[in-house]
Amino acid sequence: MTNLAPLHRITLVIATGNPGKFREIAALLQDMSVLPLPLDRVGPLELPPESGESFQENARLKAVAVAKATGYLALADDSGLEVDALGGRPGVLSARYGGPGAGDADRIALLLRELDAVPEPHRTARFRCVIAIAEPSGMVRLAEGVCEGRIARGPRGTQGFGYDPIFEIPSLGRTLAEIAIEAKNRLSHRALALREAKGIIEHLLGPGRTGFRNSEDRPRGG
Repeated sequence: MTNLAPLHRITLVIATGNPGKFREIAALLQDMSVLPLPLDRVGPLELPPESGESFQENARLKAVAVAKATGYLALADDSGLEVDALGGRPGVLSARYGGPGAGDADRIALLLRELDAVPEPHRTARFRCVIAIAEPSGMVRLAEGVCEGRIARGPRGTQGFGYDPIFEIPSLGRTLAEIAIEAKNRLSHRALALREAKGIIEHLLGPGRTGFRNSEDRPRGG
């Protein structure tokens, strides 16, 4: 019997301006009856600043703002790299490490300089991701995923984005940028958080659920 693509029962706005992150999240949701929309399809809409002191606070801020502004269910994540030898830095500042104007390559170079004298056994780190799913009513549910690893001596691989080229999975001996996207989507922090988040979405897909538009409504700005 042919496997048919699921019908889109609800629209889910992915509250990120990062195209790589949107593609990764959309791929992980492709087996669900939701229609993931990028932020620019419902805009123009500016995300609130990540002013929280935790991943949970930042994910909640973004998801609530987008859900209330669009009338759609919204999914936002905040994620980052926690390096033990740096006391958990860069943490919530991962995307802004190195200051304004710094790109991925700049942030990676800074991190490697800071860890230059740190021996292999102490280069442990983890990627942490918190996902918030918000309804326009203000109801928010959270999911979390953690991927343990270590910081490599230098960038390796061309897949992924952000710190992926220096985040090594010890059991594989490869960085997240060296493995196929299918493998990354099984073990990354975002994949693990989304696995939990999909259970939340399944609940929202249940009969009688209201409080947000369905996928037949025309996206704003679309």
